[in-house]
Amino acid sequence: MDTTPQASFHGPLTRLPRSFQWLFLVVLTAVLAGLMLHFTLPAALLIGPMLAAVTAGALGAGVRVPALVFAGAQTLVGLLIGGSLEPAILASFTDIWPILLLAVLATVAASSFLGFLVSRWKILPGTTAVWGSAPGAATAMVLMAGAFGADQRLVAFMQYLRVIFVTIAAALIARLWVDTSGVEMPAPDWFPALRLDALALTLVLGVAGGVAGKFSRLPAPFFFGGLIAGALAHLGGGLSLELPPWLMGAAYMLVGWSIGLKFDRALLATAFKALPQVVLSILALMAFCGGLAWFLHVEWGIDPLTAYLATSPGGMDSIAIIAAASQNVNLSFIMAVQMARFLFVLLAGPPISRLVARWAGG
Repeated sequence: MDTTPQASFHGPLTRLPRSFQWLFLVVLTAVLAGLMLHFTLPAALLIGPMLAAVTAGALGAGVRVPALVFAGAQTLVGLLIGGSLEPAILASFTDIWPILLLAVLATVAASSFLGFLVSRWKILPGTTAVWGSAPGAATAMVLMAGAFGADQRLVAFMQYLRVIFVTIAAALIARLWVDTSGVEMPAPDWFPALRLDALALTLVLGVAGGVAGKFSRLPAPFFFGGLIAGALAHLGGGLSLELPPWLMGAAYMLVGWSIGLKFDRALLATAFKALPQVVLSILALMAFCGGLAWFLHVEWGIDPLTAYLATSPGGMDSIAIIAAASQNVNLSFIMAVQMARFLFVLLAGPPISRLVARWAGG
């Protein structure tokens, strides 16, 4: 968490009391996130608050999310990911391991090569380019990148930009490939009935995981501590974690604010300068994954839409929603490939990023 004092830049918000700076941030967040939710854009409750925070930072706001609050948000994200590791999906790895091996290694190799080029050509520095190109769950990659020395802000810029591109492309292809006009996505239930005992147990697990991660000196200790605690409880103990949408929405918002408020005008200039090359690298990775999907279709007879959704590089939660709304796709296969790639990047991401950055001279 960045606890450095307010930057020397003075903008319209600089002289306002902190209460008014927070009010500006909250109102702008409500507007942007509300618009994104209305148009069903991906990761609305994270990207909307992050864009609002970037705007506030660029206008001179000096407010910051308290470190302990940010730690709690990271722990909740870790719990969510750890609790989503379904035994049935993990067990399916043994049945389709050749396909998983090819899909995971090919995609990681391609993304690492693109990260190498972005770093080598000095578009973005060192491991930042590699983490930004990593094909995993975007929020997890951003949280991990900060712990391994990359610029968390620029990694977020690359990751969430790719989430938007990939999600829109996958939704368009799914709509063109199959008739989803009769399929209506259920409206999210933000305030479902709570199991208070399960919620209390989940929060205790989160605190225990975060504290254990901190004392064991794990990288990104609160995120990894929550992830390990959630995985052990769900896979080992068969517990179903209680993480209501409103709570996770608040966690995503806090993560978005924490990252966005660290942006300043100099960093925004760097991001905009790198935008054409970053977009080109995203399109190149998407094209590579499309070619990989075509190969899986030709070589193994997997239907094209299933193969495309399985190999899409990022936005795992959005891909799951699109797949669930599509007809005649193998949802289990899609999630198995996506989960296998995420777990591989989770474990191998740090050494890969260091190695590629070293080759690139970063």
